[in-house]
This record gives sequence, C-alpha cells and structure tokens, in this order.
Amino acid sequence: MAGILPATWAGPMMSLMRFVFGFLFLLHGTSKAFNWPTAMPGDGINWMSMVGAAAVIELVCGALIMVGYQTRIAAFIASGEMAVAYWMMHFPRGGLWPTNNGGEPVALFCFAFLFFAAAGPGTIALDKPHSDPSAH
Repeated sequence: MAGILPATWAGPMMSLMRFVFGFLFLLHGTSKAFNWPTAMPGDGINWMSMVGAAAVIELVCGALIMVGYQTRIAAFIASGEMAVAYWMMHFPRGGLWPTNNGGEPVALFCFAFLFFAAAGPGTIALDKPHSDPSAH
C-alpha cells in the first residue's frame, strides 16, 4: 500500500522535523539564558550551575540541530541532556510514567534527538550530503 505522501518527501520532511525540534530546543535555552520569549523564575541564571550548563547545551545544540550542522553530534549531546533531565527532574516528581511526572516534552526531545543522532539531518542541511544516508 502506498503512503499518503510520496516517498521522495521523506528527506525534506525529516529536515523540517529537525528544524522544528532544534528551534523549540533553542527557545528553551533562550528562556533560561535571556528570559526570552518566556522568563524563567528566579533572579537570573547561574552559568556555573546545572541550569547554566543546560542553557549552553540548548543554545548551542539547538542552533546546530536547527540549521543541520554537525547534527549527529549535537543531537546526541541534546538527547543525553534530556535523558539526564528526565531522570533527575521528572522521575522524582511522579515515577516512571511521563504522563504522571510532566516529562512528556523531555521524553519526546530525548528520542527525537536520538533519532537524528542515528539518521542524520535529512536532505536540507548545512552538513555535507554524504553524512546523510537518506540523501543518496
């Protein structure tokens, strides 16, 4: 049975998904670092804290993932940050299930980034096409 969309759209759609996830991740970093577009609670960021480290990862990796440059490495690091966030911040709040502990966005980010670490950026990216098996 044929899909609803042509198979040739897979690479560009993967690139669009990568762009959206990277952009949303970047927004988490800008909220932590610059209180934009949403201010974080507290008196500002302590760059030498876990929140500061998370902001740096979200800013740098979010931007890299968004434009598709060094996608596999950036996505692997971002996925790791989200795994740590899940187990350190969400699991203690409500156990294993993301619907109980508020960790659904974190789990989605974690596994989407793990996918990009394995699959590459898609066909529209700054990474060289030979780094993306779906581009051939």
